[in-house]
Amino acid sequence: MEIDYYEILEISKTANGDELKKAYRKLALKYHPDRNQGDKEAEEKFKLVNEAYQVLSDPQKREIYDRYGKDGLNGAGGGFGGFGGFDADFDLGDIFSSFFGGGTSQKRKKRGEKYPLDLEIAIEIKFNEAVFGCEKEIEFKNKIPCKTCNTTGSKDGKKATCTHCGGSGRITQRSGFMNFIQDCPYCKGTGEVIKEKCPDCKGKGYEEQVQNLTISIPEGIDNGMRIRVANKGNVSASGTKGDLYIVVNVKDDEHFVRHENDIYIEIPVFFTQAALGESITIPTLRGTKTLELPVGAKDKERFVFEGEGVKDVNSKRMGKFIVQISVQMPKKVSEEQAELLKKLQESYGIKSGESTAENKGLFDKIAGWFKGE
Repeated sequence: MEIDYYEILEISKTANGDELKKAYRKLALKYHPDRNQGDKEAEEKFKLVNEAYQVLSDPQKREIYDRYGKDGLNGAGGGFGGFGGFDADFDLGDIFSSFFGGGTSQKRKKRGEKYPLDLEIAIEIKFNEAVFGCEKEIEFKNKIPCKTCNTTGSKDGKKATCTHCGGSGRITQRSGFMNFIQDCPYCKGTGEVIKEKCPDCKGKGYEEQVQNLTISIPEGIDNGMRIRVANKGNVSASGTKGDLYIVVNVKDDEHFVRHENDIYIEIPVFFTQAALGESITIPTLRGTKTLELPVGAKDKERFVFEGEGVKDVNSKRMGKFIVQISVQMPKKVSEEQAELLKKLQESYGIKSGESTAENKGLFDKIAGWFKGE
């Protein structure tokens, strides 16, 4: 069964350039070898994602693919002449780096290293901790060089040339008209292999140590944001330290809903309060406020308090606090209450069993249809 490039990138055939780039960025990050070391399935998916992007991002190749499929790209598209010997080599690492600007740090894993120096962990904090900031004690593991084998992973400290890549650390695989160059999976891009593993690190070349750290969560941080702590990542054989990146996940609140720096809350209001335009006390992030309802306030009507939302973590500007009212109707009424409501209804000139005056014109209009007016 032929692979479908659109299915691989999880986009429709009508996707534009921006949608294509967005899909590629998401999947390339998900399946990149640096994040999935030793995962063969992720490695294959990463190659397919890159192959699909290389074709669909080129207007000429995409047109050929849409008309003739993958065979058309290979010169077998029902009489189409192909690319006339076109061939290309693509370095998966170089493609990724150029597309994403070299990653978030200059201390990413270099070819031949056992592990990347930068380290990423995730923590979860409460809604109010994100809004007002706090300090958190975190525990994590980072990698340090194995002292026994001096990061070689070898029992005797010696290594042999990898026979699969010939010591280059790179292998080439052909797919259609393209050659994909990637780190050798047998030596992990080092060009060398060990014959007998170090008994302490089991051939990994590193050990893991538990670290405890107190970090400051800035006021206004939002879900998915990252905090960088310099020199708290993994440590290389030369003593170079990577950075620690902390991804913050924020728990939802039971009542407040956050969108960027604005806060939303729904407040129940009894129908008489809405009708009379009463003043009610509402909870906010920083205490209570008085909400002045207009006479005849409508269900789902919104009221905005400027500067009462969340402080932007960068600009320090304050967001809005937005109140949406939910007009509550009585579920049961007593005989006495029913009489009072009828009197109120009649005082507005509304007779029992009749529509409001606003709808009278509608009834007249419909009646006119049948009279041919």
